[in-house]
Amino acid sequence: MTRGSPAPPPPGRRTRTMGTRNRTRLALGIKLIVATAAAAFALVPVLFVVSAALNPSNSLIGLGIIPTRMTLDNFESLFTDPLNPFPRWILNSVVVSGLTAVIVVTLTSMAAYSFSRFRYRGRRVGLLALVIIQLFPNMLAIVALFLLLQAIGNVVPLLGLDSLGGLILVYSGGALGFNTFLMKGYFDTLPRDLDESARVDGASNTQVFLLVLLPLVRPILAVVGILSFIATYSDFLLARILLSSTENYTLAVGLTLFLREYTTEWGVFGAAALVGAVPIVLTFLILQRQLIGGLATGGVKG
Repeated sequence: MTRGSPAPPPPGRRTRTMGTRNRTRLALGIKLIVATAAAAFALVPVLFVVSAALNPSNSLIGLGIIPTRMTLDNFESLFTDPLNPFPRWILNSVVVSGLTAVIVVTLTSMAAYSFSRFRYRGRRVGLLALVIIQLFPNMLAIVALFLLLQAIGNVVPLLGLDSLGGLILVYSGGALGFNTFLMKGYFDTLPRDLDESARVDGASNTQVFLLVLLPLVRPILAVVGILSFIATYSDFLLARILLSSTENYTLAVGLTLFLREYTTEWGVFGAAALVGAVPIVLTFLILQRQLIGGLATGGVKG
């Protein structure tokens, strides 16, 4: 050993260092295996759908992950079939889900602001009631909703049965609940000094809500909007019961027309499933940053 060179570590410390590195590598390897298995579990069904959409036989017989022959005829048939107006179904779903998300976010944000910033009689009972109501699914009230829309349609046809407005009305009726509780937790993380400073400057409660607090809670607004959009976009039961005409069908209901008893069009069904997933994917890509931040902070109980 030359003069000035660092002394080698003791044998015991060297053994502990190697053991720590081995454990780190083992943990990393396990994580990679689990991540690979999870990715395969998620992607294999998607690959089968893609294979079915590109399969010219329009059948599931002999279907593999990678199709031997590929064609875009299923996609062409999807957009040119006059009996199945697929573009109209996509538009209906986007309109219904988008407007429902806007209404839900608006009502939920106002309710969460009220529960978080004000103290009044019945506040705790109201929060508890919202949570308890969410325990019962909407299908328990489907008969009442059907009769209610039927009565409303006699006065306002745009909000009655077999109308997109009536479907939006039903979806928006369940706006409050867990979403309000989630958003309230986010409002509780904001310091009350912001409210007091704004009121000192002469701001009203409405101005405090719209100009001070609302810009700060954009992540949780995005979370509630995405959850509402996905829930209504993929809903089948309510839409199937309340809608009866083909041109008013949403995507989830319209897809069932490709699954007939004797002539199931699996290729066209797969193509429709792929195209129908595009709005959901775009929504996630646009709002992914707000989604992560909103879920992390909105889970804090105030």
